[in-house]
Amino acid sequence: MPPYLYALYSLVPGRNRAIAEIIESVVVEEMLHLVLAANVLNALGGAPVLDEPAVVPTYPGPLPGTVESDVVVGLAPFSIDLVGHVFMAIEEPEHPLEFPAAVAGPQPLTIGAFYRRIREKVVALGDSAFSAGPRNQISSRLVRRAVEVTDVRTACEAIDTIVDQGEGTATVPLEVVGDDYAHYYRFAEIFHGRRLIPRPDAPPGAPPDERYIYGGDPVPFDPGGVLAAPTNPKASDHPAGSAAREVCDTFNDTYTDLLGVLHATLNGEPSGFYSAIGLMMSLKQQAKDMMSGTVAAGATVGPTFEYQPADP
Repeated sequence: MPPYLYALYSLVPGRNRAIAEIIESVVVEEMLHLVLAANVLNALGGAPVLDEPAVVPTYPGPLPGTVESDVVVGLAPFSIDLVGHVFMAIEEPEHPLEFPAAVAGPQPLTIGAFYRRIREKVVALGDSAFSAGPRNQISSRLVRRAVEVTDVRTACEAIDTIVDQGEGTATVPLEVVGDDYAHYYRFAEIFHGRRLIPRPDAPPGAPPDERYIYGGDPVPFDPGGVLAAPTNPKASDHPAGSAAREVCDTFNDTYTDLLGVLHATLNGEPSGFYSAIGLMMSLKQQAKDMMSGTVAAGATVGPTFEYQPADP
């Protein structure tokens, strides 16, 4: 989520609205995916870990679990190139509908394939592997569309939601749950500059990749509506005691607090979710202030999303 948020917060408020709405819609669903994955792990007797340095991503770096192993993910201000070569690569289905030709050589492990392997293991384990009753579950009363996992069926439902919202299906770019396009195709709308719509002249029986077209309303991009935020910033880029270092440390302190609260929330303390929302809102405002130059003596500073166990 931090790479998506970094690009989102680099957009000047009030400009590039359509692009901001698309990125924000993906981020919201990625939070749901975090909850769903945690529900599956908890139901199998495990425990999600979010607040240990070893599991917190650093930027630039690879995706976890060898997913899309050739993709390096960093923190960068918004650009069409970033969407096309990083965000779409992260969300890429095993068989993107707009690229039906086979690719030579071994295929990279996609997020969807990663989760499908987990799904196969869950099915093989059977219902006996699950806790006798709901264990540390986040319900839809707290997070919309969350699935309480208690057995193979509900675990598969949770995993399928993660995959379908990210990739769509093999025949349509739509989510199975919900009425929006999958993340990959939402980012493709930004890349192509047009909304994806059903192709009006598609004949009956047309193959899946010919049923839709990026020919709807424009998704315009105004390059002047992007803040001059640095790429892959680090708190150590700024001298200790400087205004820029102080705002970086404050942001990272809040970010680390958020990871701790989310860790507790997903490990049996669901009421912590409300505190997490407050911390998310604080991070959003801090990031926007840093990028806009309204803090740190007018310098443009990028939020670094670094784990910081002690507040300097």
